[in-house]
Amino acid sequence: MTQSAVLLKNLTLTLPSRAGNVEILRGVDLSVNAGEAIGIVGPSGSGKTSLLMLIAGLERATSGTLEVAGTSLKDKNEDALAAFRRDSIGIIFQSFHLIPTMTALENVSVPLEFRGVANALQMAEEKLKRVGLGHRLTHYPGQLSGGEQQRVAIARALASGARILLADEPTGNLDQETGEQIIKLLFELKKQEGASLLLITHDRALAKRCDRIAEVRDGKIISGNHP
Repeated sequence: MTQSAVLLKNLTLTLPSRAGNVEILRGVDLSVNAGEAIGIVGPSGSGKTSLLMLIAGLERATSGTLEVAGTSLKDKNEDALAAFRRDSIGIIFQSFHLIPTMTALENVSVPLEFRGVANALQMAEEKLKRVGLGHRLTHYPGQLSGGEQQRVAIARALASGARILLADEPTGNLDQETGEQIIKLLFELKKQEGASLLLITHDRALAKRCDRIAEVRDGKIISGNHP
């Protein structure tokens, strides 16, 4: 039997607001195999990003089953969730989220240093070389193009040997040509690492390059939730 990298059963997320409780996710079921790439599509406000936040342990589910990399996130405290993210999850955002006062090398080395890796800078340099930025190690984010910043973000996401990559509109701030280069790189590295990929995108052509498409509407996955 293929091991599930992500397993969600009847997952709900309800958040309070001034107008009362708001149901963000309403009974989500999703199974993602190890090494599988899933394209997550759906209209704005359907719950796609909230779904990734739950899988990353950045938001707590209201109810249901949430198992990621063989680990239940339900009862973990904040410290345990942070350690889990550090060791198991790589996150790639639309807006890069690099630390502006750190060089590319320092940005990538941060998660390695948190893990106590002795040769963090050397490993970070190797990751940056893999994404084609061996010549940009000492440059700050403000000195890099958008595509280069996203390459740094990908290197950082892969730095700790993450087995699950979460990408939320990773080409949203890039022009078409640069975006295509980033997606090609992301899929190549995902394959080399043997990692699973959950990719939020508004581009259905891009989603079709994944192994499967999961469509989210009104807080539920209406198709593609199982292999």
